[in-house]
Amino acid sequence: MCTAFVSIEPGAAVPVLLLSVRDEYLGRAWLPPDHHWPDRPELLGGLDLAAGGTWLAVDPGRRTAACLLNGFGPLAPADARLTRGRLPLTAVREGGIGHLDLGPYDPFHLVLVRADGARVSSWDGGRPEERELPAGLSVVLNDGLEGLAAGRTASERIRALMAARAARFRARFATEPRPEPTGAAPAAAAWGGWLPIVTGDGLALDADAALVQRRDFGDGRIWGSSSISLLAFGPDLVRYDFSPAPAAADGTGWRRIAVD
Repeated sequence: MCTAFVSIEPGAAVPVLLLSVRDEYLGRAWLPPDHHWPDRPELLGGLDLAAGGTWLAVDPGRRTAACLLNGFGPLAPADARLTRGRLPLTAVREGGIGHLDLGPYDPFHLVLVRADGARVSSWDGGRPEERELPAGLSVVLNDGLEGLAAGRTASERIRALMAARAARFRARFATEPRPEPTGAAPAAAAWGGWLPIVTGDGLALDADAALVQRRDFGDGRIWGSSSISLLAFGPDLVRYDFSPAPAAADGTGWRRIAVD
């Protein structure tokens, strides 16, 4: 149940903000963001050690980022399946994924963020869809932009959890001034009142609306939030802050991956 919030305010000093929370089985090995791909040395992102890709890639030079969320729908044929973790790397380097044959990929949603806006590319195993995000605050979940993906196959329980998360945190972000995280200030100063919200807003990790979570769905493995990324983009700005999850609300433990 990965989640991405995108805030777009044209004309602001920092027009585009991205919050990306990665959820995964916690036994899946990964490395924190760095320059992990020798064939793409300019790119930054966390490394998924199981498949070699990433859930979020950043190209500071192009002032773009792409984050990946799993989708719902029929899986790709097993004998032709490709890892979705390469899609963010392709998107930031090539400006999107519209040129790709998506047939070998399991369903997904890919959020591509630029200094002047963002769009969501969705694949449900049957047809691709792209939507440019409007000004204001948008949320992308495993059931798509604003939870409106067609042909959703998630259980009622999973859909209820995603809806609760989106409603709770959309309302909470609206209560705090939108940050303008310019410069190299520490995360707590840069992100202001959004940081305590981003780090969980005081909810229990198993609360229905939890943004940062830990859940046992009964298969013996623990599903939960493994990392939190905060990014800011402008014509002359890229800022990328990262923390493993759960993260400290006071800003300790956050690492600046890039400030430009």
